[in-house]
Amino acid sequence: MAILSETQQSVNLQANLEKQTMNSYSNCSSLYVHIPFCRRRCFYCDFAITTAGVALQEKYISALCQELALVHRQLPNSQPLQTIYFGGGTPSLLPISLLAKVLDAIANLFGMAENCEISLEANPDSLEFPQLRAYAKLGINRISLGVQAFQPELLQICGRDHTVDQIYRAVDYIHKSGIANFNIDLISGLPKQTLTDWEYSLDQALQLSPTHVSVYDLIIEENTAFAKRYGHQKHILPSEETTVSMYLLAREKLMDCGYDHYEISNFAHPSYQCRHNLNYWRNLEFYGVGMGATSYLQKQRIDRPRKMRDYLQMITAWQEQGIPPSAPLLSPREELFDTVMQGLRLAEGISLVKLATEFEAPLITRLREILEPFVARGWLKWQGDRLWAVPPDGWLFSDTIVGQLYQALL
Repeated sequence: MAILSETQQSVNLQANLEKQTMNSYSNCSSLYVHIPFCRRRCFYCDFAITTAGVALQEKYISALCQELALVHRQLPNSQPLQTIYFGGGTPSLLPISLLAKVLDAIANLFGMAENCEISLEANPDSLEFPQLRAYAKLGINRISLGVQAFQPELLQICGRDHTVDQIYRAVDYIHKSGIANFNIDLISGLPKQTLTDWEYSLDQALQLSPTHVSVYDLIIEENTAFAKRYGHQKHILPSEETTVSMYLLAREKLMDCGYDHYEISNFAHPSYQCRHNLNYWRNLEFYGVGMGATSYLQKQRIDRPRKMRDYLQMITAWQEQGIPPSAPLLSPREELFDTVMQGLRLAEGISLVKLATEFEAPLITRLREILEPFVARGWLKWQGDRLWAVPPDGWLFSDTIVGQLYQALL
């Protein structure tokens, strides 16, 4: 009898696994779609993007639709999607026809719930009124607008393409388009940014009446323009004391205006929380497709390649050889870490009943031992059916809590 090569054995194993999963169904109801196209890379950006033009967009969308079909064949869903999120990159640079092609593929393969939340990230300079009207007709009902700051000099420091006037124009178009749900992104802790700058940006954002506001403290990632420029010039960045004041000011102003501080960096009017992102923070499964995307299915977190060439090659190999991307199964300790790390970002915290049903008692006991010092400091509360971070200190010191949890649990 002929002995199979290691490669052939691997192919057969993957094919058998695919056949097995085809007999089961996913209860996942959220889909992330990565659209990597940008006009330029912002100086703080470490995302999987490309600045290629229209010709590559068509090729990419064709591959993306192929991936959607492959994902659905591998693990069919048993319920229509409740949330879809187009992230990037700058999804609003995609021609309407290509966006419609993706949404048609999603609808035909996965189905969409009647009240499906369909979010799309956009930059102010990439939005026009007819475009937004077309989005509304396609069913897109939530826009996340990358504003970042309301000072021209800070936008220039960030490497942003848009102007302050384009922010106001884009929001005016959104209001007139019939898309009632939109988010504004702001970044604190930028080089040369003052507390006065930050307060002005908050005030301007509030005047635009978004349903949702996200405030992110700048993190300087490796291999970004910011890392090269400011890695050795820390004095140009606001002090830690200033960035803490910025966070507390955002919390005060937004809550005074009726926004719920429902997640460490996110504020929303009642019933306007981002349902898609809540899925992440509750550590529920989600499909993720596209260059650089991650999926979380059947206790696997599977990363797609971050470079266009590698991503297109992956889709070709999957189609021709039937070998889907894979990753090792997460251990119970890794699952617990992810669940707690994400859940402590939410004001609602974590259900202890959920933890007890998903993890063995000794692991929960170990978790309590690790977190007890932070409970004693008043940063965390473990009471009744919930575990949660006590704002604002529990969120301000979240990196310390998560770091200790990682060291002790993993």
